[in-house]
Amino acid sequence: MKLSIVIVNYNVKYFLKQCLSSVFGSEKELSDGTTLELDVWVVDNDSVDGSVEMVRKDFPQVHVIENHENVGFARANNMALTRADGQCLLLLNPDTVVEKDTFVRCTDFMEAHPDCGGLTVKMVDGDGNFLKESKRGFPTPEASFYKISGLIKLFPHSRRIAAYYMGHLPENKTNEIEIMPGAFLMMRREVYEQIGGLDESYFMYGEDIDYSWRIHLAGWKNYYLPETHIIHYKGESTKKGSMNYVYTFYNAMSIFVKRYFSGGNARMFNALLRTAIWMRATASWLKRIGGRLAVPLADFAVSYGGFVLLKQLWASQWANNIDYYPTEYTTVVIPIYILVLMAASWLGGGYDKPVRPARIVKGMGVGLLLLLAFYSLLDEGQRYSRMLLLSGSAWTLLSTLLIRAILGAFNIKGYALRARRRENVLIIGSEQETVRVKNLYRSLGIPSEKMITDSPQQAHRLQELIRVERVDEVVFCGADIELKEIISLMATLKTTGVEYRIAPADGDFVIGSDSILSRESLFLDELATISTDTCRRKKRLFDFGIALLLLLLSPMLFWFQRRKKHFFSHCFQVLCGSSSWVGHRGRRGIFSPSDIVEETSPEVQERLMLRYMRHYKTSTDATILFRNWNNI
Repeated sequence: MKLSIVIVNYNVKYFLKQCLSSVFGSEKELSDGTTLELDVWVVDNDSVDGSVEMVRKDFPQVHVIENHENVGFARANNMALTRADGQCLLLLNPDTVVEKDTFVRCTDFMEAHPDCGGLTVKMVDGDGNFLKESKRGFPTPEASFYKISGLIKLFPHSRRIAAYYMGHLPENKTNEIEIMPGAFLMMRREVYEQIGGLDESYFMYGEDIDYSWRIHLAGWKNYYLPETHIIHYKGESTKKGSMNYVYTFYNAMSIFVKRYFSGGNARMFNALLRTAIWMRATASWLKRIGGRLAVPLADFAVSYGGFVLLKQLWASQWANNIDYYPTEYTTVVIPIYILVLMAASWLGGGYDKPVRPARIVKGMGVGLLLLLAFYSLLDEGQRYSRMLLLSGSAWTLLSTLLIRAILGAFNIKGYALRARRRENVLIIGSEQETVRVKNLYRSLGIPSEKMITDSPQQAHRLQELIRVERVDEVVFCGADIELKEIISLMATLKTTGVEYRIAPADGDFVIGSDSILSRESLFLDELATISTDTCRRKKRLFDFGIALLLLLLSPMLFWFQRRKKHFFSHCFQVLCGSSSWVGHRGRRGIFSPSDIVEETSPEVQERLMLRYMRHYKTSTDATILFRNWNNI
């Protein structure tokens, strides 16, 4: 029997590598003595992290479809499904790891149950917790209401209230279900030939619900098989609560409602969904905005208090008059000082996470220099006190660092002033593998005063070791311990509060629930990829500033332009943010990275684009713009 596996990837190279390793490391012998042949397809939706290169180098047996734009989940899957020729077809997420017997058990189950059109398995997250979306029911208005309202959490096992997750069905018992997750959705070829591929009206979200229900409507049964597990790390490319997520999710649900509900029910359900989704999105947005503003507001308040106190002390000690400085100094000048310092820190990445004290110091140093330069240009009567400016700036810097130190002391994510010390790391595996993992940790520069190793044969002692040695991180060597045992251990020990990671057999990286340790990830901040907040901010400021400058100089520059009719339109497009001076994937631009050279072959253009996105610098934009200044 041949099983065709389709994996759609988008910028998750390490997860994909671990997934493919588990796929090709799986068992192949079926219960009838025949061999399971794997036909694996990876469809890449314009990744910039080297995913395609990794697959072609490490897994040459994989069929690769490389898209040059993100075409969405449904369309990408269909690209491979139309070419795959397996008797069974599987949609698999790249951020999953399968057990050795997963494919054998699933295909054997399908052979033993002729009525099975679709099949999924038990999913757990990176900490071994059961994922409720492993088995779902049809999202009726009532079931959706109970989920959206939160009542489902109060009655998680009710047949009616918990119908969305079919909570009345035991998580460890095989059952017929209605909706299967897109992370692991297996089907017969007959099903695919009967109902076709995924509906490409869905860009993301909802396509698995739609497809599962189409299988059901075609007369087949969907099953949940908990006899085998997969780990699903649940990496999402869209943040819940963002406006992009709301639009994408609501659009998907609207398509589903219009298709499967009619008349008043459709209008009522659509109105319910719209209200609930936007209410949740608004709450999430307010929470996120509040979270982002809380620290800057605290910085401003503490800094302002220090400035005022210093002003009072300086006035009483130096001028012997506590009212020496005018009211506008307190109400206008001091806030301007603080805002300039904070803005300079923000531009330098001082408010990015994780916190880097050097960025804060550098940013505020630049802000202070700007304030001193502006101060020197003022009339003598407007110069209040250079000493207060210097001392107040020093207080602003110290208080900002102090606030982050306090947040870090309370383990607020992203605010630790230094990396967490991994002094108690337990590595479980053979002697050869534990040595390899220890060397990997050392090469990453992670301080480890105490690393404990244990053999997989002694894994039953894990809980006692964690307690006695005060272990806060457990690393399982994937070459020595089967995923089934790893999942069982994580599920048993999930109350201990430790962090679990897996070190794949053939990789120089370690994967945890929401993080990756690798030599490459160690330098992600220094790589300055264009997707980081700091680089996006620098690029936008560069675009805005240059567009404004060109408009101011237009009476002189306009006559030298070769494309005069586009000069002003391009400047206004960049000024408004609809375009950038130098475009890249996912961002329209007036010029491209390839405009820096004369050769324009597709290969050179592709290399320049990847280099530009991975190692972005505003100086590159300036060089490209300077070389094309008369072609704006």
